[in-house]
Amino acid sequence: MHMKPATAKISSVALKHNIREIKRKAPNSKIIAIVKANAYGHGVVFVSSAIEQMVDCFGVARLEEALSLRSNGITKPILLLEGFFSEKDLPIIAVNNIQTIVHNREQLTALQRAEVPNQIKVWVKVDTGMHRLGVSLEQTDEFYRLLQDCPNVDKNIGFVSHFSRADELDCGYTEKQLADFLRVTQDKQGERSIAASGGILFWQESHLDWIRPGIIMYGISPNNTPSKEYGLIPVMTLTSSLIAVRDHKKGEPVGYGGRWVSEKDTKIGVIAIGYGDGYPRDMPSGTPVYVNGRRVPIVGKVSMDMLTVDLGADSQDQVGDEVILWGKELPIEEIAQIGGVLSYELITKLTPRVLTEYID
Repeated sequence: MHMKPATAKISSVALKHNIREIKRKAPNSKIIAIVKANAYGHGVVFVSSAIEQMVDCFGVARLEEALSLRSNGITKPILLLEGFFSEKDLPIIAVNNIQTIVHNREQLTALQRAEVPNQIKVWVKVDTGMHRLGVSLEQTDEFYRLLQDCPNVDKNIGFVSHFSRADELDCGYTEKQLADFLRVTQDKQGERSIAASGGILFWQESHLDWIRPGIIMYGISPNNTPSKEYGLIPVMTLTSSLIAVRDHKKGEPVGYGGRWVSEKDTKIGVIAIGYGDGYPRDMPSGTPVYVNGRRVPIVGKVSMDMLTVDLGADSQDQVGDEVILWGKELPIEEIAQIGGVLSYELITKLTPRVLTEYID
């Protein structure tokens, strides 16, 4: 008897396909590949190594993420998307060829004061309407001027902003954000980037010098449409195994709280995955999993280490059979919609207990 517990199978072939597809959609833009949060749960070292030759830069959220890329042999530029958190990080950033966003006065002052071994490449983050990070439209000129005058800063300053509603195609907000971004940067030298996944797919005119693909690189769409509609292939297939197949009588409940009661005699399959692996506890009964070429519904509550499915009275499924929780056969976007969560959250919440298997 040999059974694989919860395993995320990661395909480099799918990953490379998605990068090529992204290049087809934005042929004139350079690529900052977003690999924050352990490459959205896909394994940052594997992902970065697989695509380093196909992209121009990597984007991360924290300095620790950047340094782990460097210590694993990644030599392409790396951009800190939230900037640096402490003045004493600046010499480390300089010496490791890490680029930083500057989005507030404190970071600007720190750059002016620091002692660094070489100039640092800086991108000014402009707040065009997300209102999370960034200098205001009115302050952009001043920040640009002060950074130009700062001896610690590479004269070739970039500009970056972020859409907050790129997946809403007719609310008018994205057009306004783009227009404001172009207006405050038009008289300046630097290269520009505003398009993340939604911008890449839906707003051709926002591609500019640099695009920042995140979720679409992993073959997942930024909205609820299955990604194959956009020519993308899911990079992750989340699998586990049937660890029991049990006869179950009509009128009997399954699982904690006895919420689900079977309306007929059936067979119940027990699968070795649960919220301890990051599969959400409140996925409703009826959520599909994929086993032996068909969808079967989850019944009862998801437990920490297991969930139960109704295989049907005529089921031929055996202990040890593989079960797919999401992947090419079962779009993660659909699972996310049923659970009322985002695909982003499903993939980044997988816990370290889930094994990772790099295929092809």
